[in-house]
Amino acid sequence: MTLTDTLHAAMAAHVSRALDALETAGTLPAGIDRRNVAVEPPRDPSHGDLATNAAMVLAKPAKTNPRALAEALADELRKVEGIETVDIAGPGFINLRLTDAVWRDELRAIDALGDRYGQSSMGEGTRVNIEYVSANPTGPMHMGHCRGAVVGDALAGLLEFAGHEVTREYYVNDAGSQVDTLARSTHLRYREALGEDIGDIPEGFYPGEYLKPVGAAAAQRFGDMYKDAPESEWLTLFRGFAVERMIELIKADLALLGIEHDLFSSEAELQAEGKPEAAEAWLREHDLVYDGVLEAPKGKTLDDWEPVELPLFRATKFGDDQDRPIKKSDGKWTYFGADLAYHFQKAENADALIDIWGADHAGTVKRIKAAVAALTEGSGRNVPFDVKLVQMVQLLRDGEPVKMSKRAGTFVTLADVVREVGKDVVRFTMLTRKPDAQMEFDFAKVVEASKDNPVFYVQYAHARIASTLRKAGVEPSATGLDRLGPEELALAKTAAQFPRVVESAAKAREPHRIAFFLQDLAAEFHSFWNLGNDRPELRIIVADDAEITAARLFLAERIGQVIRNGLAILGVEAVDEL
Repeated sequence: MTLTDTLHAAMAAHVSRALDALETAGTLPAGIDRRNVAVEPPRDPSHGDLATNAAMVLAKPAKTNPRALAEALADELRKVEGIETVDIAGPGFINLRLTDAVWRDELRAIDALGDRYGQSSMGEGTRVNIEYVSANPTGPMHMGHCRGAVVGDALAGLLEFAGHEVTREYYVNDAGSQVDTLARSTHLRYREALGEDIGDIPEGFYPGEYLKPVGAAAAQRFGDMYKDAPESEWLTLFRGFAVERMIELIKADLALLGIEHDLFSSEAELQAEGKPEAAEAWLREHDLVYDGVLEAPKGKTLDDWEPVELPLFRATKFGDDQDRPIKKSDGKWTYFGADLAYHFQKAENADALIDIWGADHAGTVKRIKAAVAALTEGSGRNVPFDVKLVQMVQLLRDGEPVKMSKRAGTFVTLADVVREVGKDVVRFTMLTRKPDAQMEFDFAKVVEASKDNPVFYVQYAHARIASTLRKAGVEPSATGLDRLGPEELALAKTAAQFPRVVESAAKAREPHRIAFFLQDLAAEFHSFWNLGNDRPELRIIVADDAEITAARLFLAERIGQVIRNGLAILGVEAVDEL
């Protein structure tokens, strides 16, 4: 049994071979581009099991009528074993209805492939770098970071399952003013650990309690050497010390969520190695950076604004609304300037780049994509770069919003939330909506044991299957699969969509599609289960019929396998009992 034996791949292959036959017959031109040909379930299940748009998308380049092409293609598809009926709808869509034997065979395929069912080779080993989280290393992870962390990690799991080689990367912003503030705040806690009464935390410092153990560690490491020393003697040292401790804390927080990165890249190291200067030199050589003066900001006059010549990237050449400075007036790199050098570095070891950003960074997407396009295409490598924007999550407790303020030290930490509701609840919940849609995380609802809670409903389906298998007293068997009727085969049809969903989700870079699919599959299983309450003959365990019981147990076990595979992609455990 190979991955290509699954129904999804097999039917797509049948359509492809039918198109080959039309090329051989001269009905289609040789070598016609088929990339937009799709084989997927029709929107209305009453139209059939699968549909293809092949005639619709190929008719124009083939200079023929879609309906005529559909007729020719339908004649070829009627020759395929397992296709019961072929119907042409509208101007040229082709609907296929498959035999019951096909769905029984798919259950056997799920059994044979096990945890590999749904895997794809579509990635062909393409190296994809996914950067996600990348929160400033100034404190523990809070819930403002959570959604992007889960989306990025689930996307990494999805792309790996679909045959890509994935690098999970965290970019440490350790070269900006915020880490100087962290160093000063740590030095204050260091003095406190040495017995000094520091009073109220000064305005502009990080006041969080989380810096107390960092200050204590600094006191243990350095003694009182820097207690009364001038800032120039300890700032750099304390900056590195504090960032190191913060990264350890961040790693521990992410581990609670089941997240581990392959690579932590330092902005400070990037700058120390001269990567931004190298990127600037290359861009200047190709006339993509020039020295110029930005227009005065709206509302500013010559009295309160002084024009300054700065190195500007020709972002307008790539669709941005203005050219962008890569350095500040004091000669330091802008965030954009450092960021483009960082992406250029990432592109050296990847075939595609994906960044997961908060929606508040939407305004910078166009310019950084322009810079990466210029650097990679100009250097002879076209490295696709995609940015996925993630909206913030509104936390609710007792129906009231939970306020977060990192500077005030009152934020809700990721660790606290995971410890309260569990890793699986947090991860799955973050994927129950598209990442660019607003989301509420209600502490009461996410642990509610009801069908209105998708986390519970999916895990309950798996637990219900596991419980049934334990209690049955009969071993699952494929021997009686021919006795499964339309109610059971409807479940098999839904489960059989999993490989197609994996590929479509991977192509779109949208792991939430897996969560949506699992909710649909779980809902169908629960509906089938409940059907047995009204019709005892449809119960999974039929006391006086061992053969149908064994066949339905086999079906249930396969549904459980697909749920496990989907949850594994998302980094969520498939529990056996709740």
